[in-house]
Amino acid sequence: MTISSRLNQYLDDNNVKYDLVPHARSTSSVGSAIAAHISPAKLAKAVILEDHEGRRVMAVLPANHRVSLRALGDKLNRDLRLISEQELYPMFNDCQRGAIPSVGAAFNLEAVYDDLLVEAKEIYFEAGDHSSLVHINRSDFIKLIKGAKHLRFSHQSVH
Repeated sequence: MTISSRLNQYLDDNNVKYDLVPHARSTSSVGSAIAAHISPAKLAKAVILEDHEGRRVMAVLPANHRVSLRALGDKLNRDLRLISEQELYPMFNDCQRGAIPSVGAAFNLEAVYDDLLVEAKEIYFEAGDHSSLVHINRSDFIKLIKGAKHLRFSHQSVH
């Protein structure tokens, strides 16, 4: 199990107590939730978006939901698109590819959090690899996202 060095430093700097939860290797957030035996609704996944001016934002939402680019773009008054994986990798160079921790501030990224996550009693998110999750309580999650926007911008995935 490894945790992103920037994430670890950010959690320590903010006095956030966390547990690392090991799970079988997974390459998707829903897969990680299933492997860790937790509800996908409690797993915060990160999606990196960019507007036409090149400003990036981390959208954080439950693993079993999808970003509504139109809803989020309307609320932020920005035209947003998903960035490519090639654009993503250099931003998270202390993480395994595709295992992005859902704490924008740890990576100097603007972040917006879906209101559904703010309601959860506990939150899990990628630690920076494909086999461990960070587990924190609601009050620490609220502390981590202090100052970030939280809006309703996702809808449940149909599987």
